[in-house]
Amino acid sequence: MLIIGRNSSRIDKLKMQLSKAFAMKDLGPAKQILGIRIHREMNSKKLYLSQEKYIEKVLQRFNMDKAKAVSSPLATHFKLNIEQCRSTDVEKKDMERVPYASAVGSLMYAMVCTRPDIAYAVGVVSQFLSNPGREHWNAIKWIMRYLRGTSSLRLCFGNEKPLLVGYTDADMAGDVDTRKSTSGFLITFAGGAVAWQSRLHKCLALSTTEAKFIAATEACK
Repeated sequence: MLIIGRNSSRIDKLKMQLSKAFAMKDLGPAKQILGIRIHREMNSKKLYLSQEKYIEKVLQRFNMDKAKAVSSPLATHFKLNIEQCRSTDVEKKDMERVPYASAVGSLMYAMVCTRPDIAYAVGVVSQFLSNPGREHWNAIKWIMRYLRGTSSLRLCFGNEKPLLVGYTDADMAGDVDTRKSTSGFLITFAGGAVAWQSRLHKCLALSTTEAKFIAATEACK
């Protein structure tokens, strides 16, 4: 059980009440939960969340722990589309050995918890879960190479002013197959990222202005 609060006396009272009804052991301040590392700097009043150990395990699982690191989550030469999906018997047999869905799920957990920087890339490769091709798998390995060099990146929550700040943007007809746009947003509170998303639009935008209006609307929601 994880108990969160600012008032230490109330927390102590709650733990005392719970201990009367359940067998409990006080493990002190949380250091790790669900693969997320929690680090506190009392002097600077900052709290950090990271998944370095989880990412390292994922890289080892897919034999990417010794791969050469790259500087971007998804390179511009990846133009993933439906034509790259497996179609021949040889391609289907080749991709049967590839743990594509498992890799996407592993990357998605890191993206949802602490890594907004890979949201767009994971969103792109997840569109081909039903029938991935070799180029789609190469894109996943590229994302893992990016994580190889950035596994220590952390979310930071400090003592800044409690302001809610949002950032949003969209491309124009970036999806090769449908010509739909992709929008993304990042919301911060007190300087730390608390919500983020990258998603393909449900409708076709006829201009960059319309695409950005759609992105801003979704972010405000």
